[in-house]
Amino acid sequence: MAQKHRASICFLAFVIFNLICFAFSRSLESSELEEHYQELDVKASIAKTQALFTLTPQTFQQQETQTQTLTPSSILSLTLHPLSAFRTPEDQDYAAVTKTRLARDAIRVNSLTTRLQLGIHNFNNSEFKPVQTSFGSEDIQAPITSGASQGSGEYFTRIGVGQPVKQFYLVIDTGSDISWLQCEPCMDCYHQSDPYFNPSSSRTYKQVACNSNECNSLHVSTCVANTCQYQVSYGDGSYTVGDLATDTVSFGSSNTIPNIALGCGHDNEGLFVGAAGLLGLGHGALSFPSQIKATSFSYCLVDRDSTSSSTLEFNSARPSDSIVAPLVHNSRMDTFFYVGLTGLSVGGSPISLPKSVFAMDASGEGGIIVDSGTAVTRLQTEAYNSLRDAFVTLSQHLPKSTSFALFDTCYDLSSMTTASVPTVAFNFAGGKSLRLHAKNYLIPVDSSGKFCFAFAPTSGSLSIIGNIQQQGTRVSYDLANNLVGFSPDKC
Repeated sequence: MAQKHRASICFLAFVIFNLICFAFSRSLESSELEEHYQELDVKASIAKTQALFTLTPQTFQQQETQTQTLTPSSILSLTLHPLSAFRTPEDQDYAAVTKTRLARDAIRVNSLTTRLQLGIHNFNNSEFKPVQTSFGSEDIQAPITSGASQGSGEYFTRIGVGQPVKQFYLVIDTGSDISWLQCEPCMDCYHQSDPYFNPSSSRTYKQVACNSNECNSLHVSTCVANTCQYQVSYGDGSYTVGDLATDTVSFGSSNTIPNIALGCGHDNEGLFVGAAGLLGLGHGALSFPSQIKATSFSYCLVDRDSTSSSTLEFNSARPSDSIVAPLVHNSRMDTFFYVGLTGLSVGGSPISLPKSVFAMDASGEGGIIVDSGTAVTRLQTEAYNSLRDAFVTLSQHLPKSTSFALFDTCYDLSSMTTASVPTVAFNFAGGKSLRLHAKNYLIPVDSSGKFCFAFAPTSGSLSIIGNIQQQGTRVSYDLANNLVGFSPDKC
């Protein structure tokens, strides 16, 4: 009897042991599966493409009357809605909207590449001493939202200019230094959602003298009656020309910064649809962060088809869970934020690439930048092909579709509610890795279920991490320590 009892106990122990091993094995399989694949919410992505066209001008005007107070100790978001007045009937087709965005994006990339080449071959080593302000290192925050609803692929923030304060939408741009807005009298201005800025209405507006540090720092300038005239060309046919001046810039009702150098543009043309101008967030001496002596700034870009908003912050602490990488300096182009990217992974495995593919050489060629204004991440052809091929290999279970504009890898997910897609990650020095959400690289290009792999090759030497890949991640630029941090889901 005792022998049978011991046998029963042994058998029971054997069964329990195998159940534990089976559960552990399934847990490992599930963990490994999560490392290789993640779920894309197809239904929700398609719904956003359809909802983009539902708001009316009246809805926007009602929201525009809502104001909130901004203080240094709080993070504030203002909600912006699509300006339907900028849409034509053709814009109700999401595929047409996507093609327009991608065409604009290609022009943006050409512009950055052109400016880099001009910087390399016509290097200007002039120095600028930032305007002294009493603002110090106080924490500043401003709301930031997608500009897609205003007919632009860029992101906008709402700031005040002058005294008394007038509010304007400005495109935020980490690829530019000079901040500017359209001004009266307007020789040639594009349409914007706000009235043009009238410098005569601001008691703190001052034109800049030709012998000033600000004027001497401009790459292209001239002098008219001892008044500094600026000109900025973006390499894509877009430009702004006018008076360089200083004025007060306000964030909400509590943060006011005097004597900020701004371009007052009287002749402006380009792809700044809906915005009054541009807020330069580049690394150069005339950029807004440089002028206020910011030790850091950060932003989180919301989904470009969303009506929600996030924040643009200055001098705020980097989130503790940030994936940190070095900022790399290019002496031939101080505006751009180069990042130390070492490689890429698909399905949890690094793809094979030469170490030089993301490196910058002694002449300033090559490297990879983080850019708020470029939508689609551009990689050198060799890197792109390896990334795409690895993704295609692991996504053979997804029904393929035809190419779309610059995207050569697309899928028909119209019959799916969710889809399991291979993971994609950016790899940085020290073994750190930023794994992207599925919606950051497999995006809808129409409202019928066609999704495309949102990377593209470039024939130039410069690679760019675009804003589709940045969406939903707080990107923090630690200017004091030359670091950049990425914090997913910190909008």
